[in-house]
Amino acid sequence: MAEKNRRDEDDNDRLDDEAIDDVVDDDADDEADEPVGRGGTATRERTRTDSADGRPKTRTEGRVGIFGRLARFFREVVAELRKVIWPTRKELLTYTAVVVVFVAVVLTIVAGLDYAFARGVLWVFGGSS
Repeated sequence: MAEKNRRDEDDNDRLDDEAIDDVVDDDADDEADEPVGRGGTATRERTRTDSADGRPKTRTEGRVGIFGRLARFFREVVAELRKVIWPTRKELLTYTAVVVVFVAVVLTIVAGLDYAFARGVLWVFGGSS
């Protein structure tokens, strides 16, 4: 069952990739049709978009306040957290055990080296043993 779900996800990813490739190809065709002048950079001529009532848009119409930005941020955080594959309890305990054992092994190695170097320094410089 899990293997079937993975194949379905791979198929959806391929479809998304193909759609993105089509969009990229369309954009490349548009840029190739524009003339390039000498001695400067080629820029597209931008048209001013008007609002629904015929007035030109001002800069403040498109801005979002601090609370709107914060709300969008938290919505995006929740959306990303839903994408996370959370470990099961068994996996979590296994990962925790691996980390604890690894830290214990490294701690033992570092403590042993520290003891050996301390004894070596005392032996070289004639400290009391």
